[in-house]
Amino acid sequence: MTIRHLRIFIEVADNGKMSVAAEKLFISQPTVSQTIRELEEHYGVLLFERLCKRLHITPEGERLLSYARKVVKQYDDLEEKMFSINGITKIYIGATITIGNCLLSDIILRIKENSPNIDPYAYVNNTSTIEERLLKSELDIALVEGKITNPNLICIPAVDDYLVLVCSNEHIFCKKQEINPWDLQDMDFVMRERGSGTRRLFEEYLMDNGITIKTRWETNCPGAMKNAIMEHQCLGVLSIRLVEEEIRNGMMHLINNPEFKWERNFSIVYHKDKIIDKAMEEVMEAIYQYKEIALLEKVY
Repeated sequence: MTIRHLRIFIEVADNGKMSVAAEKLFISQPTVSQTIRELEEHYGVLLFERLCKRLHITPEGERLLSYARKVVKQYDDLEEKMFSINGITKIYIGATITIGNCLLSDIILRIKENSPNIDPYAYVNNTSTIEERLLKSELDIALVEGKITNPNLICIPAVDDYLVLVCSNEHIFCKKQEINPWDLQDMDFVMRERGSGTRRLFEEYLMDNGITIKTRWETNCPGAMKNAIMEHQCLGVLSIRLVEEEIRNGMMHLINNPEFKWERNFSIVYHKDKIIDKAMEEVMEAIYQYKEIALLEKVY
């Protein structure tokens, strides 16, 4: 049994088809089949069952998959450390979409400035996808806005943030002196995609207050959300960090009601088995520099 066996096994488990795994690994399908058969013979267990032309991993396969990911990740770390004797450490940093749009670039610049020995790689997606990549050891560390529930991940609040409700200057809410929660009933909204921490927090608020809205736009792009707000008269809930400039320039209207200010944290997340070396500590320190936020008080 070799590292190559485990890499092929992981790819088959992730894709559910040997043909897809073979294509991604640039090898033949018979080679993939032979590798899985060798693993099953080596351990004396069935790793996959074939149902409806798709492979379904068995409980024994799930156990091997958990160990295989860790072993492959540790091997890759070993290779990287040995090849980086010149002092350069590559770190894979994940960020959720809001953070990717408002903070990640500055954080990466700060890392490069303060820690030239670190070579950062950045990946941006929503909370659920970032969580999945951390569990697969495809990311070393991440900064997320959503809730992390997997017990295998360490989650540390690191950066303050607020969600705020905004509209265009032509929206009917802009002309009202007071907006209350029940005024949101049946209003048109632009929403983040499912799996987004921003969306989950706002939907929990709506559910707790028995409010139903109309989702007219759904997107994972903050720029598209802003366009829907300013050009199509939708309401939207975004991080204050994303809309500060538009509010200051009079392009958007911040609905001034404490009910519509949702405090939250951006959290540092990493796998519980991850070794926190000096490079990881330096990345965390760069993130902590952005902890406090005074934007909301200035805007209000």
